[in-house]
Amino acid sequence: MVDLDSEGIWKETLNQMRNSLGEEEFSGWFSDLVYLRSNNDNIIIGIPSTFHRDKVKTNYQKIINSTFNELSGKKITVQFEVTGEKQKKSAVSKTVQSETTPKNDEIDKEISKENTKQKNKGKHPQMRDDYIFDRYVIIENNSFAANAAIAISKNPGKAYNPFLIYGGVGLGKTHLMQAIGNYIHDNSDNKVIYITSENFLNEYVQAIQDVKTKIFKNKFRSTDVLLIDDIQFFQDKDRIQEELFHTFNQLLDAKKQLVFTCDRPVSELKKFSERLRSRFELCLKVDLQPPRYEERCAILRSVSQARGVTILDEIIDLICKNVSSNVRDLISSLNTLIAYTELMKEPITIEIAQQRLKNTFNGPIQANLSMDNIIRVVADYFALTPNDLKGKKRTGKIVYPRQIAMYIGREMTDFSTTEIGNEFGGRDHTTVMHSINKVKANLIIDPALESTIESLKRSIKEFSAKY
Repeated sequence: MVDLDSEGIWKETLNQMRNSLGEEEFSGWFSDLVYLRSNNDNIIIGIPSTFHRDKVKTNYQKIINSTFNELSGKKITVQFEVTGEKQKKSAVSKTVQSETTPKNDEIDKEISKENTKQKNKGKHPQMRDDYIFDRYVIIENNSFAANAAIAISKNPGKAYNPFLIYGGVGLGKTHLMQAIGNYIHDNSDNKVIYITSENFLNEYVQAIQDVKTKIFKNKFRSTDVLLIDDIQFFQDKDRIQEELFHTFNQLLDAKKQLVFTCDRPVSELKKFSERLRSRFELCLKVDLQPPRYEERCAILRSVSQARGVTILDEIIDLICKNVSSNVRDLISSLNTLIAYTELMKEPITIEIAQQRLKNTFNGPIQANLSMDNIIRVVADYFALTPNDLKGKKRTGKIVYPRQIAMYIGREMTDFSTTEIGNEFGGRDHTTVMHSINKVKANLIIDPALESTIESLKRSIKEFSAKY
């Protein structure tokens, strides 16, 4: 293997296997394995017995190959050679042995067999096997994004590269991203890496601590397809932004496919280096929006049909009018009812649906309920415009409704105070906290305010159910 520290990468493979399996299982099967030699396509690992070899190959071959290939950035097959107990203990002579031990026909046949087996890939180790295009319900709001994703999966690195999917929680960003990865993984020899931004950062920090940044860079810069989820996590993290910038450039120059997801448009990413932001501006950017009422109904009918369960139209209507936040919450509500009917062997009635989903319908938080809808309803109630609430004016006529909108946003969504501040013209989180506390104090001395806020919440839910 040219320019590849195969022995060092093997040691790191063992470290990752230890972390994955736990010390007890790792010691039972991996502590006696020793690195012997390597060539351009394989590394040879010494193993004490045929029984030990057969067990390791049956139970761990795929994950060993997958881990080693990720670390090396090359398609290498890990092979096992039975050395016996005595030869295993004299591993210090492995360099001489690799030069003097000839390849025999049996080893050549074994290598050929293993190379053939590599073509029959199983599921991707980092992605969900149910996140595929066949299970992604295409509606008007996501059809452009879905069609672009399908085109990318059929022609990675050439069609719409790089690609950025953005939108709120539970709208299907990760599903669509992994559908691209799963299709490419299943239908080509391209190497696919899927990773969350948090794990990308964690691996980078660990590589620095272990003095293994070269292995880290090699892993991510030699892949054919790189999928990174939730890039907003990189805000205010200068060193990982620098690393991502160089990885982005190298993969793009090599015409390798890049796909990212984010919970907001690139223009709203704070504390991002300008040169990295400029790279994301190169992306084909698609926006996923919460589905409208008719689309929510279509999604539930499609899911129930796929599950082989009949759900009454009035029950679908009930769910869709009460759950407007995102697709994840919508399907979760349906799955709750399907689980009930499967376990209890009873058909779902309106009464049962209302009882089983009452906490969902009446819960104080609807994940990612549109802040735009909240601002619009509150502004309309106080005879203002959304721009009034988002703007810089600080007159009493505007400040009070703005504070109420911020309070309701915190109550009805899972947005942080920083994210809410961004929705109101980029205000600081301390401003949002002050507004929320101001409304809380007013609720104690003004009973009528509680009635106003509850009325606004109902109006927001009704408005969101229509759009």
